[in-house]
Amino acid sequence: MTPRFGFGIAAAAALLIASTALNASESQTIREALAKVLPDAKPTSVQPTPIDGLFQVEIGPQVMYMTGDGRYLIDGAIVDLQTRENLAETAQNEARRRTLSALGEDQMIAFEAPNARHEITVFTDIDCGYCRKLHRQIDAYAAQGISVRYLFYPRTGVGSPSYDKAVSVWCADDRHQAMTEAKNGNPIPSKTCHHPVDRHMELGELMGIRGTPAIVLDNGQMVPGFVEPKRLAQVLEQQ
Repeated sequence: MTPRFGFGIAAAAALLIASTALNASESQTIREALAKVLPDAKPTSVQPTPIDGLFQVEIGPQVMYMTGDGRYLIDGAIVDLQTRENLAETAQNEARRRTLSALGEDQMIAFEAPNARHEITVFTDIDCGYCRKLHRQIDAYAAQGISVRYLFYPRTGVGSPSYDKAVSVWCADDRHQAMTEAKNGNPIPSKTCHHPVDRHMELGELMGIRGTPAIVLDNGQMVPGFVEPKRLAQVLEQQ
């Protein structure tokens, strides 16, 4: 698994060895140990796991595991061999779902299905070819009972033409129409206003997104790339 932080997990684990706080609760010990090696990472949750002495640590949509003494950090699969459930994956999905719920749909552009059975959250780049292909089939997703909620993830970064288009779409009088026009390659009026595009990009980075579209299912599972409507409906029904 690729490390999700600015330095490798092995390096972080080595630094954690000397960071144990002897007279604090395990939760506080873990928080203090992390603060020494990842000062910008503020845990939103520290809770016990079914494994004695191992704790689940959430930093927004990210999940990792640490021993109660604050010495060892684990970033990878943890599988219950009796149930065959990947506990780490389940926790990661729930952390994504909870983070997106906390963000709120008012910070997204949602294309609602009339008789929605599922909703997906899509990190999108207006100039991405497969993102445009997905949007051209927005009515087909709706026909499958799938609502599509967009977050912006311009891959070329802040200040790029793709970023400016995302801001202009958000600031448009009719965001849905502006999104469709921009996705079709048509020019839209350049506008600025208070917008959540930077926040969307930060969330994308925390979730480890490397390309667009990146689809988060309603159970928090991440599906990279374009998935055609009927196939996605099958995936959602099999969750």
